[in-house]
Amino acid sequence: MKKHKIHSPVFITIFGASGDLTRRKLIPALYNLFIEHQLPVIFEIYCVDFMATELAAFKKNLLDGVNEFSRTGVAEITLWNEFSSKLFYLQGDFLEGSTFSKLREHADNYDIQNQRRGIRMFYFATAPRFIETIADGLYKNKICMRPLLDRIVIEKPFGTNLETAKKLNIFLAKRFYEKQIYRIDHYLGKETVQNIMAFRFANYVFEPLWNNKYIDHVQISVGEQVGVGKRGGYYDGSGALRDMIQNHLLQLLCIVAMDAPSAYKAELIRDAKTKVLKNIRVLGEKDVFKSVVRGQYTAGAINGKPSPGYRQEEQVAPGSTTETFVAAKFFVDNKRWRDVPFILTTGKSLPKQVSVIVIQFKDSPNKIFKTDVVPNRLVISIQPELEISLLFESKVPGLEMKLQAVDMDFTYQEAYSESLPEAYEALLLDVLEGDPTLFMRADQVEEAWKVVMPILNAWSKYPKKKLHFYKAGTWGPSEALALIKPYANKWFQLPRYERLVEKS
Repeated sequence: MKKHKIHSPVFITIFGASGDLTRRKLIPALYNLFIEHQLPVIFEIYCVDFMATELAAFKKNLLDGVNEFSRTGVAEITLWNEFSSKLFYLQGDFLEGSTFSKLREHADNYDIQNQRRGIRMFYFATAPRFIETIADGLYKNKICMRPLLDRIVIEKPFGTNLETAKKLNIFLAKRFYEKQIYRIDHYLGKETVQNIMAFRFANYVFEPLWNNKYIDHVQISVGEQVGVGKRGGYYDGSGALRDMIQNHLLQLLCIVAMDAPSAYKAELIRDAKTKVLKNIRVLGEKDVFKSVVRGQYTAGAINGKPSPGYRQEEQVAPGSTTETFVAAKFFVDNKRWRDVPFILTTGKSLPKQVSVIVIQFKDSPNKIFKTDVVPNRLVISIQPELEISLLFESKVPGLEMKLQAVDMDFTYQEAYSESLPEAYEALLLDVLEGDPTLFMRADQVEEAWKVVMPILNAWSKYPKKKLHFYKAGTWGPSEALALIKPYANKWFQLPRYERLVEKS
């Protein structure tokens, strides 16, 4: 909906200032909001980290990050100087109370300077182990106490399983109101993802067909070309199921499957998403090995360059059974979606970077043509191309009745001249405006964990059972095709892309 101009002063704190997230995403996003006049005139950004650094060197490092990663390209030096004049560095240990007392002093002085209490945003760009420490520091020092003005932003992973997620929710609920907690999933800030609701609920032509009477199955695929790289230490204790399925892909499933809320209001939308998660069929132990395929990449080649196997990556155990690929079939047991499979797929070290949602419609009931009629297919591409494509049958020009499947495409690049905001820009602005629509609520997080816990438990009990291997640079283990075979012969992509899974 229409954004409201923020007039209150804003005091932003980023914990984990020297981290990759701050340099690659957060500062470029805030800088872009600044140059597009989306930030208020009065704001300051305090970056907190344990490392000692000179302010000038710190700002230079952030400028290099903006120049390399910002969608707007190299920063205009006058604008950067104006923006960076509001950037400050605070060295401090998250375990020391003095760090938070200094931060409170800066925040209080800022309010005194502006003669009014402003909005405060605290971004936890840190390892998950610091979440409770930082939250407690803010609480004990009474820095984040006003529910209508003060907000904390927490990155995934939110817990490592259902039990730890519940404990973390309880811990935070004792210190903050739920309306103050923004559990961020950057996928939900992507322009194409946000457009799914507009596409569904603002266009009557599709919504009546959005059910099990007309839809055969749904594919949601997020493929990554990169391996784990230097994240091996974290990833080996996480895996693709926790890292991608539990949050990103299940959230995409919710947006596709949710019923229309009665109004475009945050809590109504979040209620609708949570209801979907509650209706996902629970997998039994035997069902896990029938409905879920896990894989791990071995040495191969990507774009003609040698790529190591997962077990050869830094900080990965030599005999690790951690999955780097998952294909999982879920069912949403409600009236709208009963017996329609939602097949979710994600993997690392694949040939291409691609995120796509495919709505496969059922065969036409009209069998009047001798040639095979390809069922209609709606493809929503999130990356690398931002587009929506509808496959339908058309007569080939000529004297005989010959049919051919053709695409009708909507692409952002052709339809709009405006530069699209990055996901973090949209989400950070939502936090500052106090709009939680695109953020996960406590009960959503727990329901998502309930969906994947039977899978995690089965894999923990049988760590080597049906762990399939695929070469880096291929589309995952061939066994994943078995999940789609009753419904289609392949994983669908936009015509210009290869199918998602090929036999190794």
